Amino acid sequence: MIRYGPAGWEYADWAGIVYPRSEGRGFDRLAYLARWFSTVEVNATFYRPFGADVAARWCERVAAAPAFKFGAKVWRRFTHEREAYGTQEVRDARAALDRLHAAGRLGAALLQFPWSFKRTEASEEWLRGVLRAFEGLPRVVEVRHASWDHPEVVEALAEAGVGMVNVDQPRFRHSLGPRARVTSDVAYVRVHGRNFRDWFRAGAGRDARYDYLYSAEELRPWADRIREMAEASRAPDVYVVANNHFRGQAPANAKMLEAMVEGHRVTAPPELVAAYGEVLGPFVAAEGAAGAPA
Repeated sequence: MIRYGPAGWEYADWAGIVYPRSEGRGFDRLAYLARWFSTVEVNATFYRPFGADVAARWCERVAAAPAFKFGAKVWRRFTHEREAYGTQEVRDARAALDRLHAAGRLGAALLQFPWSFKRTEASEEWLRGVLRAFEGLPRVVEVRHASWDHPEVVEALAEAGVGMVNVDQPRFRHSLGPRARVTSDVAYVRVHGRNFRDWFRAGAGRDARYDYLYSAEELRPWADRIREMAEASRAPDVYVVANNHFRGQAPANAKMLEAMVEGHRVTAPPELVAAYGEVLGPFVAAEGAAGAPA
């Protein structure tokens, strides 16, 4: 199965673009997204650990979507801070992920490393240790530096049953380029946008870095790669996550990719269609309508 969706759901600037402007009492943003997308990546677990009780509530909120699964980021303690950790920190970081996994709702536990995490002996040893710490979960690894683009790395991840995330990002001299790697039963794609100007700019905030709307021409090669991954001999589940979240651009591009890969128009939140009608027009149909080829 191929699942498409955005990274995160709690963005104030999505009001009136992804969500209704007047959400009303009791409106549930996560449940709303689960009507339109088959996956959403949990951002919150990157910033701090969450308990199993919180993850259980996430599962309850998507109960109406039986095929829906989460991607969930592993706590940054293991990917960005990279200092010695203890068993309690592992337990804390795993609590929500283990609960999602036990409920059959975890598509992948995402270890997202920064561009500064280059391939060295020390980095490889760190990665092996972290993978052991999260053993038993469906793990995928995102590295962004080109030094990791080596057959030995791909082979090692495949032997460990760990997915290698295929990334689209602003291209610098040593940035990892687009690939269609399948190294486990979970294939994973993350498109971050191509805001070259702000990606490494000092003082650029989160919104600035991820302020980018892909054109159809830019996404079509990714649609080809996604189909290639889905047809791999390992027959993986494929997760396609858009992380260019600013002003709802990620949900718009996720819907475009879904239509391109599936070969027909898809439904989308009406607010999103209204906001991005110029680019979404050829790819979306009215809710409940039969989709014509995109």
